[in-house]
Amino acid sequence: MPAHHPVPEFLYGTAWKEDRTQALTELALRMGFRGVDTANQRRHYFEEGVGRGLAAAYRAEAVTRADLFLQTKFTDRPGQDHRLPYDPAADLSTQVAQSMASSLEHLGTDYVDSYVLHGPASGHGWDVRAFCMDRQIVYQGFSLLTANPEALRHPLVAGLAARGKASPAQVVFRFARGRNAAADRHHRRRAHETGPRQPRPGALRRRGAGDRVAGRLTESRPAPRTP
Repeated sequence: MPAHHPVPEFLYGTAWKEDRTQALTELALRMGFRGVDTANQRRHYFEEGVGRGLAAAYRAEAVTRADLFLQTKFTDRPGQDHRLPYDPAADLSTQVAQSMASSLEHLGTDYVDSYVLHGPASGHGWDVRAFCMDRQIVYQGFSLLTANPEALRHPLVAGLAARGKASPAQVVFRFARGRNAAADRHHRRRAHETGPRQPRPGALRRRGAGDRVAGRLTESRPAPRTP
């Protein structure tokens, strides 16, 4: 593997593009993106299409592999549909190895710059949190609102929001901050826009860059922003 590639400030996100994945990935590289985020999760990503877009950009000499920061992800069984990149009966280590091998083939490379745990295995979320806290790894929460509709509707959250003259979204983000989790700026802004009152200054400020753990919370080093 080559020397460490600097993490770009922005990564081009490739989820939900389906048949347009190849063309849009190539276009993003031609327009100046040097970081690409994808996942071996056919449910939401077309990783093979990303690889085709990369290959087209290489052929056009728009970029070389050495110019790019490529990030992909391992997604466990609950996050997948029937199009699995691994044997579901295999142990977890084997699944990760099989998913990685498939990603390298899809992307036409022999290495990736960042390999992300797309979501903590079900039932082990707090174990992952403890692991990261012990190692001073900073959480960055993604989809804290869209992935947790049951929390937003919970009577306890509604009661706390009413008592604090805030929105349920602001309560969720305040809880996340209390657990040392940094919220991504898009959803933080949405919480501000939908809330009846702004929280006190600094209540939802962005934490410094560092490692992050993903799914509902994501891992990378450091945490780039994906448009």
